[in-house]
Amino acid sequence: MDLGISGRRAIVCASSRGLGKGCAMSLARNGVNVVVNGRDEEATMATAEEIRDATGVDVIPVIADVSTMGGQKALLAACPKADILVNNNGGPPFRDFRDLSREDMLEGVTMNFATPIELVQAVIDNMVTQRFGRIVNITSVSVKRPVPGLDLSSGARAGLTAFLAGVARTVAQHNVTINHILPGYIETDRLRGALAFNSQKSNISVEDAAASLADEVPAKRFGQPEEFGEACAFLCSQQAGYITGHSLNLDGGLYESNF
Repeated sequence: MDLGISGRRAIVCASSRGLGKGCAMSLARNGVNVVVNGRDEEATMATAEEIRDATGVDVIPVIADVSTMGGQKALLAACPKADILVNNNGGPPFRDFRDLSREDMLEGVTMNFATPIELVQAVIDNMVTQRFGRIVNITSVSVKRPVPGLDLSSGARAGLTAFLAGVARTVAQHNVTINHILPGYIETDRLRGALAFNSQKSNISVEDAAASLADEVPAKRFGQPEEFGEACAFLCSQQAGYITGHSLNLDGGLYESNF
C-alpha cells in the first residue's frame, strides 16, 4: 500500500538501533527522507549508511543526546520543517523504586516526559501551517500494565500520554495527529537489560528468564523492531489522518483487556 508520504521529512530520535532504527527504516522504505540520531557515532553513522543504501532516500545522521537542549537544536537544524516526528529516547534502567534518588527521578522525567514535549513544541506550528503533521511517541506497554523495576519510566511516559491527549485534540483539525505506540517485549537492548535484571532477581539464567518472559506473551515470542517500524510508518501515513490521541499496543496480546 502506498502510504502517501514519499518525499516527506522525518526526525526519528534515538534511531541508531532498536525501535527507533526500525521506525526510520520503515519510513525510508516509504520514501521519507530521515534524520537519524544517536549518541554513539559509529552506530549512528552505520545505521545512516544502511538505510541510505537500502532505500536511496536522503539520510542525515545527527550525533547528539536528544535529552539536551543542544541535541534538540542539532536535530531541528538538520530538519527545520519536519513533517514527521518520532519521539524516542532511552529510559531509566531497571531499578527497585527504593533505590531512586531525587536526581534519578528528575532525569527520568526529563528523558521521557519533558524532552518529547519540547520537540513537539518545536515542530507543531509548522505542521499546523502546512496542514500536515504526524507525531508518534514511543512509550511502553508499562503505561497500561505495570512492570516492576520500570516504575520511573512508566510514570514519566504515562504523564506524557496524558499531557499530549489534550494537545492532540487542539491540532486534529489541521491534519496533524499525535499518537503513541506501546511496545511490549521487543528484541532490543532494552529487553536484554530486562532479562539481565530478571535473571539476577530470580537467580536463574538469562536463557531461562527469556523463556519465562516469552511464555507470558500470548504470541509466545518476542516482537521484532521491523514489525514495530511498520506500525509507526502506518500511523505517519496519509491514510491514518483520522487516528489521533490513540495508544497502540504492540505487544503480542500481552496487555489483557476487552477494549
